[in-house]
Amino acid sequence: ARVINDTCISCGACEGSCPVGAISMGDDHMKIDAAACIDCGACEGTCPMGAIAAENQREPTPPRPPWDAGAFF
Repeated sequence: ARVINDTCISCGACEGSCPVGAISMGDDHMKIDAAACIDCGACEGTCPMGAIAAENQREPTPPRPPWDAGAFF
């Protein structure tokens, strides 16, 4: 299952990307229902803060830039 860490800013970008509806607002930030998560990773790329990672991954995914870097190089 995927997990959302404390760098989450609760923007909700990930919620709509989950094909099984496993993401919702928790007490402090968005959360993933581990029992419902199918570990597809669809949510991981939508987080602007890189706060979503596989449960066994120690470091979160680095934030993606708000622009297409390929357009500049």
